[in-house]
Amino acid sequence: MKCDMHVHSIHSGMMSAPSFLRHVCRESYSPPERVYETLKRRGMGLVTLTDHDSIDGAESLRGKPDFFLSEEVTARMPSGTELHLAVYDLTEQQHVETQRRRNDLVSLLAYVSEQRLLFGVNHPFSSLTGERVQEDFLWFATHFPALESRNGHQLPASNRLAARLAHRLSRVRLGGSDAHTLSSLSSAYTEVPGARNKAEFLEGLWRGKGRVRGDSGSYWKLTRDALMVMGCFMRERFYLLPLVPFALLIPVFTLGHVWQEAAFARRWSGAAYCEERLGIGGVPRLLSSPLVDFK
Repeated sequence: MKCDMHVHSIHSGMMSAPSFLRHVCRESYSPPERVYETLKRRGMGLVTLTDHDSIDGAESLRGKPDFFLSEEVTARMPSGTELHLAVYDLTEQQHVETQRRRNDLVSLLAYVSEQRLLFGVNHPFSSLTGERVQEDFLWFATHFPALESRNGHQLPASNRLAARLAHRLSRVRLGGSDAHTLSSLSSAYTEVPGARNKAEFLEGLWRGKGRVRGDSGSYWKLTRDALMVMGCFMRERFYLLPLVPFALLIPVFTLGHVWQEAAFARRWSGAAYCEERLGIGGVPRLLSSPLVDFK
């Protein structure tokens, strides 16, 4: 059974970068119903949405027996940096509680662990959420049961680093397209061989039976999707058509983003695997004991 574990819809809020678009342009313009139909047509046995800090997209999909509710929580690390935390198969009440705790990571991790929810770090070797410090990787190593090791919009180098870290720490490995357009849906996904329903799929992930499949990202894929989002933006706000020439700058912007992502991965490629810094192999850890009782 297959499932794209990182999917966005029109309910993912406004674009955060570049900053001058954050009040007018959405992260995604994909209707939940179209997302569902596209994923099913492309062979996904299960469908979920992981919108940013929102579960509103689930309203029209609740009646689907192969749909389950998830979200991508924007959380604050103890160091002050930001983290995108994927939380899967949660209820409306659990969504409310995770949002209430998202600026207190200790409380958030304690809650999702107590609720026995599957959760993990999305794109751990990406600059999408800003700066990263060594302490953040110590938290990843000791307090998170899952890591996204195949993201359909991350560069191959970033995905390789995430996969290596997940393997070294024996964590659940997750794959998802991180699609903000319909075109990219299912470009990366997670598969649990032999699973027949949601319960068996999630249990298979906990037991290490999951496999990540699909492609990594590239400059061309990112540029294509950025142009598609801009096209949807122009159709929604036709009175801003004079800004159409701005679209000519999108390839330049995406090139800069890809360069920044590559530099970020290079920066952390060595430090993140240093046993002394990660606290693996008998070296004292920064944190005395995990908050999470991994299944």
